[in-house]
Amino acid sequence: MKRMLVLGTLAGAGALTLTLHAYQAPAQPPAPKVVEAQKLKDNLYMLTGTGGGGNTAVFITTNGVVVVDTKNPGWGQPIIAKIKELTPKPITTIINTHTHGDHVSGNVEFPTTVDIVVQENTKTNMEKMAPVTGLNQTPTPNIFTANNGKGLPKRTFKDRMTIGSGNDRIDLYYFGRGHTNGDAWVVFPALRTVHAGDIFSGKNLPLLDANNGGSGVEIGSSLGKAADGIKDIDAIITGHSTVMTPADLREYAQFNNEFLADVRAGIAAGKSVDQIAAGWKINDKYKNYTIAEPRLKTNVQVIANELNKK
Repeated sequence: MKRMLVLGTLAGAGALTLTLHAYQAPAQPPAPKVVEAQKLKDNLYMLTGTGGGGNTAVFITTNGVVVVDTKNPGWGQPIIAKIKELTPKPITTIINTHTHGDHVSGNVEFPTTVDIVVQENTKTNMEKMAPVTGLNQTPTPNIFTANNGKGLPKRTFKDRMTIGSGNDRIDLYYFGRGHTNGDAWVVFPALRTVHAGDIFSGKNLPLLDANNGGSGVEIGSSLGKAADGIKDIDAIITGHSTVMTPADLREYAQFNNEFLADVRAGIAAGKSVDQIAAGWKINDKYKNYTIAEPRLKTNVQVIANELNKK
């Protein structure tokens, strides 16, 4: 009996030691923020990085560098460092495609001399930095408020704006609500390339951020207007995927219109959001699209809410 008690005591002590060791183990250092540059044209690069957020574009003009989207918090300096490897020219301008933290947070790490341009609704959204519909986010302080307003836009546009001229020209467009209510399309005419941001993040079910004005009823139409309204382009930098084509954009517009039609039909048939989501099947022509829960149900709910308001 005594031997059993001793063994039990030793086992308990060993378990306690292991537990204490686990608690006392040093925290793992955060993964390094490594920015990769993919050359698209002689003076246009796409910057990516694991954990960094949305795709960043770097356009090297005659007099300086224009950056489109600045990734997650802490990625501003790695972006700046990578740009210094590409060119000695100064960074003059940031264009944010929309309000989300994985596209705008790096703004605060750039010099205050940098001009920041967004669609006018995005400026309002960035001042609030409301939670994103469909994402279970831990509430965090507004990064711009925490930095005394540094990184907020200095200029806005409503429907269209042109920056620069000749080979340095950039055309900004807004074609309507979709991912948010301020999705800017950034066109580099001389390079026949556009940065679409997350209104075309890739071939997937889109994130419809109703909290920031996004719309499942209008996104297909907005995408179609962009496909018709942006002329003479060959390449589209997506928000989170690879570079795609105008044909891919038209297909994506059709996909979203068909999804809307399916949800409308389900509601008309008296089905609940859960029933519509559970019964929805993707068309075979979109079999390479990423369709994941809970976004499917969330998008059905967003559309149902919009339709019920009309």
